[in-house]
Amino acid sequence: MSQTLNHTNLIAAVGDMRAQSFYGFAILLQMLNATTQLTLRDITFFIPLDPQLSNISISTDRLESFVLSHSIVMPLQFSDLIRFPTGSIVPSGYRNRMIRIHNHGRGHFLVNNAAVTVPNVCSSSEGIKCHGIDKVLDYGNAYDNHNN
Repeated sequence: MSQTLNHTNLIAAVGDMRAQSFYGFAILLQMLNATTQLTLRDITFFIPLDPQLSNISISTDRLESFVLSHSIVMPLQFSDLIRFPTGSIVPSGYRNRMIRIHNHGRGHFLVNNAAVTVPNVCSSSEGIKCHGIDKVLDYGNAYDNHNN
């Protein structure tokens, strides 16, 4: 039952992403889902715009770290996110990577180096929430083959 619910939530979230032209991240989620036993539920994704995704190189063995580095392991609507005070540090979905919140209200809310430009992209899924951001979250060269 849990696997069916997880699959249904993922399909709904991917559909929402596509409906708002976040095709690249939707493809990455589908690739990750097809190649791992990862449970993608009760999670919030920060999804970069397609032009930003096309400017980076992600090796297949870094796909999971990339996707999870763009997440918080709890489903948060934008109305939940804006309750975090500026300077809050929350763990990303990937070990040892933290997300710093810069909250200057609805019009200027940042996660690490990226502004949330399209809040509440994923509205059809109960367990998966997502928000469009204007760039890839910066953790240094964390996604290439030479760094962890």
